[in-house]
Amino acid sequence: MNKTYQEKHELWLSILFASFAVNNEEIKSRLYDFSQIAFRHMKWLGQEALENGEDYNYDRDMVLFKRNTVFEIIEALQEEIKAIQKFYPENILGERIKTDDAYLLEYLSQVLKDSANNKEVTAFNMQRKWDDKNLAQEQIDALTLFLFEESYKEYELILIYAYMQARTKDVLHFNVFQDLVDESHFHLKSFGNMMAKLGILALPRELHTMTYVVKDLNQFVKDGIAEEEAAKVMCKELSDAIKDEELSKFFDFINYQESYHIELMKKLL
Repeated sequence: MNKTYQEKHELWLSILFASFAVNNEEIKSRLYDFSQIAFRHMKWLGQEALENGEDYNYDRDMVLFKRNTVFEIIEALQEEIKAIQKFYPENILGERIKTDDAYLLEYLSQVLKDSANNKEVTAFNMQRKWDDKNLAQEQIDALTLFLFEESYKEYELILIYAYMQARTKDVLHFNVFQDLVDESHFHLKSFGNMMAKLGILALPRELHTMTYVVKDLNQFVKDGIAEEEAAKVMCKELSDAIKDEELSKFFDFINYQESYHIELMKKLL
């Protein structure tokens, strides 16, 4: 089961980062929707493992290849989806996942039929330019550092809260974990798309087991509140440093959301 879970974890990331890399808004949106379905598959596979007295972890063994065209990304996704089929369980859950994957494959094949979809991928070109705006180099550097740090933090929080949610019997805790997972999905999506726009798209680093196997919930929540406070400071500094009204307002918006995350986490205490 853990091998199945790992394969699904990697497929979720592959679909998610494909959605970040593609510039076409329709394809980007559809791929992101499919990534959310893949994440639910992870949740259900994890639940089944726990119900069967097994366990799972967040080990990964994948590389985010720097593809040059949309079709290269789509064709690589097709191969990965086909390869994972043999790992799914032979039960109702396995059938549900297989039919979801079958529809995703059908969608990908439709994308490949239209040559107009085969645009250049700029998500990995390392140009570090923000549209046609003339941001100073120190502003680009600050934005780059923020995006790498915060994309890892959001990926980390999604997995940690999902791991803890699967193991709680407390309804309040379950609901708070769900809110925090959902919020972190949105933040990761926002930061991933921004990284792609700058040409610096990259996978967040892998989680160490001790990151998500929480022995002391109270201390974990206190540390999490401190981390959110630090993120608020980074957002404020970035908002002040970047001389662009649109970007500044976006980071103010994220800053206010982090404030509410702190209140959610206080409920856990």
